Amino acid sequence: MIEQYDAAHSGRGLEALVDRLRKTCRCLPEEVGIAIEVSWGAVVETLAEAGFSVFSMNPKQVDRFRDRYTVAGAKDDSRDALVLASALRTDRKSFKTVQADDPEIIRLRELSRLEEELKNELRPATNQLWEQLHRYFPQILKLSSGADDLFVWDLLSKAPTPAKAAKLTSTRIGQILARHRISRFTTEQVVAILMEPSLQLAPGAAEAASEHILFLLPRIILLDQQVRDVERRIAGLLKALPENVDGSSGKSRDVDLLLSLPGLGTIIAATILSEASGPVRERDCHALRCYAGTAPVTKQSAKRRMVSMRHACSARIRQAVFHWSSRSIMFDSQSRQHYDRLRAAGHTHSRALRGVTDRLLPVLIAILKSGIPYDAGRRRMSNRQTNRALAMT
Repeated sequence: MIEQYDAAHSGRGLEALVDRLRKTCRCLPEEVGIAIEVSWGAVVETLAEAGFSVFSMNPKQVDRFRDRYTVAGAKDDSRDALVLASALRTDRKSFKTVQADDPEIIRLRELSRLEEELKNELRPATNQLWEQLHRYFPQILKLSSGADDLFVWDLLSKAPTPAKAAKLTSTRIGQILARHRISRFTTEQVVAILMEPSLQLAPGAAEAASEHILFLLPRIILLDQQVRDVERRIAGLLKALPENVDGSSGKSRDVDLLLSLPGLGTIIAATILSEASGPVRERDCHALRCYAGTAPVTKQSAKRRMVSMRHACSARIRQAVFHWSSRSIMFDSQSRQHYDRLRAAGHTHSRALRGVTDRLLPVLIAILKSGIPYDAGRRRMSNRQTNRALAMT
C-alpha cells in the first residue's frame, strides 16, 4: 500500500481527492487507471470528469480476484484495494471504462426508473383498495375488477359506502361517466349495480372500511397522476432527443428506429436507450443480449456440456424486453410463429418469450446500423436467405 486517504463526500472533499491523486501520480490524468466496484455516483462522475480512466468492476469479479491473495474468505478494505489495483493492472481488458452519458440520456434514465418506482408504489395501494372493497362493497368491483380505474375512484370519493352509493342520482352518475369518457357501462347499468343488496356486516364495519378508503384514495390518485406525468415527460424527451446515441447524424434517429419495431413502445424504448446506452451506442448485439439476459450461459467440462439461463444481467432491461416480446407476438406474425414453434417444442411461456427476444435484438441492432426503420418484408426475405444458406451447408 502506497497511501490511504479518506475523502469527504462533499464538493470540496472530492476536489481534494482529485488534487491529491494528481500530486501522487505526477502524470496526465488519462494515464491513471482507477478501479472501483460501482459504475455511477458522485465519486465516479467526479473522477471521470477530471480526466481519469475509471474502470467499473463487478463485485462478483472482485470476489474471484480476491482468491488470488487469500482462499480463507478474509476481507478488508486495504486488501480489496490491492485486489482491484492488481486486477486492473493484469486484466484490464476484462473491465469496461466508465463513460459519461449525454445529459438527455441521464435524465431519461432517471425518469424511466422513477416511472417504475411510482408504479411499484401504486400497485400495492390499489391492492389495498381492492381488499377493502371486497370486505364491504364487492358489487362495485363489477365496474373495475382490479379497483384500478380512475372512474371508480371518483365514484368512491362521492359515495364511499353502499348506502350512499344507492342514493346517487342518475344525473350524478351520468356526469361521472361523461367526465371520464366511460362507454362500456350505461348510466342504468351503473345504477343497477350500486342498488344491489350489500353485505350484512357488524355495525360500524362498513363505516370503518369506508374511512380507510377515503384516506387511501388521495394517495392512489396522486400516484396515478404522477405516473401519467412522468410518462408524458418521457414521451416528450424521446421526441426531443436531438441525435443518435452513437453521435451520428443519420436520416432516422435511434428513437424513431426503435419505435418502428412492433410492440416496442415509448417506455420500453426509454429503458433500452437509457439502461443499455453503451451497447446501443456501439451497436454491440452480443453485449445487448447479455444485458437483457437472453444470451445463454454455457458450462462445459470434458464431455459434459450444459446450457442454462443467464441470471447476471440488467433486471430492468430483462423486464423491458420481456414485455416487448409479449407484445410483439400480438403484432408481428414472425415473432408469433417463432413463439408457437418454441411452445410446440415443449418450452415454457417465459423460455419461448426469451427466444423471441433473442431474435428481435439482432433485428434492433441491424436497423440501428442501417438507419432504416423496421420492415417486416425485409426481415422475412433475410430469414429466407439465411435458411437457404443453412440448407446448402
